[in-house]
Amino acid sequence: MPKIEVNEELFYSLVGRRWDAKEDFETALACAKAELDVRDEEGVSASERVLKIELNDTNRPDLWGTAGCARQLRMYYGGKQNEYTFFSRKDARSTVKPLTDVERTVKVQASVRNVRPFLAGFIASGKAVTDASLRDMIQTQEKLAWNFGRKRRTVSMGLYRIARISWPITYKGVDPDSVSFVPLQWDVPLTLREILQQHPKGKEYGFIQEHEPLHPLLVDSKGCILSYPPIINSADLGAVQVGDTDLFIEVTGTDIESVTLSVSIMACDLFDQGYTIEPVNVEYEYDTPQGRKVTTPFYFQEPVFCLLARVEKCLGEKLSADECLAALARMGVKAEKTFSKERGSETEGEGVRVFPPEYRNDFLHAADIAEDVMIGKGLATFAPAYPNEFTIGRLSPITVFSRKVKEILVGMGYQEMIFNYLGSKKDFIDKMRGDGAKSIRIANPMTENYEYVRDSVLTSLLMSESVSGNAVFPHRIFETGKVAYRNSAENYGVSTRQHLGFLTADKDANFNTISAQVQTLFYYLSREYTVEPSVDPRFIAGRSANALINGAKIGVFGEIHPEVLENWGVTMPCVAVEIDLDAVVTE
Repeated sequence: MPKIEVNEELFYSLVGRRWDAKEDFETALACAKAELDVRDEEGVSASERVLKIELNDTNRPDLWGTAGCARQLRMYYGGKQNEYTFFSRKDARSTVKPLTDVERTVKVQASVRNVRPFLAGFIASGKAVTDASLRDMIQTQEKLAWNFGRKRRTVSMGLYRIARISWPITYKGVDPDSVSFVPLQWDVPLTLREILQQHPKGKEYGFIQEHEPLHPLLVDSKGCILSYPPIINSADLGAVQVGDTDLFIEVTGTDIESVTLSVSIMACDLFDQGYTIEPVNVEYEYDTPQGRKVTTPFYFQEPVFCLLARVEKCLGEKLSADECLAALARMGVKAEKTFSKERGSETEGEGVRVFPPEYRNDFLHAADIAEDVMIGKGLATFAPAYPNEFTIGRLSPITVFSRKVKEILVGMGYQEMIFNYLGSKKDFIDKMRGDGAKSIRIANPMTENYEYVRDSVLTSLLMSESVSGNAVFPHRIFETGKVAYRNSAENYGVSTRQHLGFLTADKDANFNTISAQVQTLFYYLSREYTVEPSVDPRFIAGRSANALINGAKIGVFGEIHPEVLENWGVTMPCVAVEIDLDAVVTE
């Protein structure tokens, strides 16, 4: 969960009140689904004392900074919600209003469309940056980029000293060997490719851009470089210091809503701290979901409706529309009473329509409104209730069957293993001589090491064997666990099955060895099976077979192909089995 460090004096000044007792402060933080992690010793002066707060809601990035967290507490305890009049908005026909006459413009060239296509920004001025506020800006920048932005892959943010910027700014794609500049924390120019190879930030985040033919770059009208998103700012325009009064903040990324929301959060935070916010025009050379010309910060959220009956169903207590509106107001959420039909339902009735705050985009469903009503009303106001139904749980048939299988395998001399269900394309597909046709790839993985869902247990067993060469042979290991693969016959296009895999590594391991083990397993399971030749690329042709029950394939076994063993660095012959337990238990 995200953790933030906030200057106590700045935090309480933004809330408008303070809590001297630790217990009272911890209770107050509940409205932000937060907990006090650490509070500095009392001997530290108020201006230097730091509060460490852990946020338990990963859907509320607006809380991941001093101003955002303070805003939630301020409104919950009766404070005023600020009006953020600097946002551009949609008109009644859901088309973008004409751009205002703003001097600042960023021109986005078509060369970044396939690299890092979206940008938003704004100007913050009128107040000198202090050490505490600069630390908080950097913290919010990093939290949004690391947690919300998937380690800068989908969102990254840059802060710049505006006094030396010549407008308009251009955002473009360039050859990484054709441009050089002095990056932050460096004293000599480096090309973009050299930054990825030599600079600490380049080494840390280079995986985002290193394989792209063009790399994104921000330059002003005089050709001075602001930054190399999402890697590093320049040491010239991108070095914000204490005392600066005018800043340009930009966000680039691959998801336009995440980029727009991140800019909105930062703009609202700085406005709450006393800065004047001026919008920036962004002009694209290509179409985007928000149009070719957007004035940012831009309010893109849509209203969400919730029936009062849904609130009652979720919370177990009947509330009026006025009570819901009062609770939502304490959460900083604007709403109105209305009578409408809930989307996807045939039921009509009284409800509330919520207009998400500019800094929030987590109202995806009516249940999200009910949750904010619950928090806004106060958990302590709900009367405790005992369950009115008594149920007894039991193990599913596949779990009972899997436990029986485990007992048999242990009795046969195998050692149980437990592995991750996620892995890399290299491990799950390439090393196994697969084509990936049925593999499931995660759309937004945190890292390429956890990018694919496994479709076989054998991969995990070979992964273990690849690092077990120093253990005394023979090796006999097994696992029962879930696999998932594409299947157009399923409603969601995916099958999730319980599989058994076991492997023997030994100098004398061969087809006869594993065939005897399969026969032993099915004998103790009281199942009759037949075999047929297998063409599985993971096994040696002619030394592998499919296992069938009632003519239906339920598994495969045989000698692992030498190329697979070589890919994993395994030097000992291996034989293995993989069986679909879901298929066996139903027979």
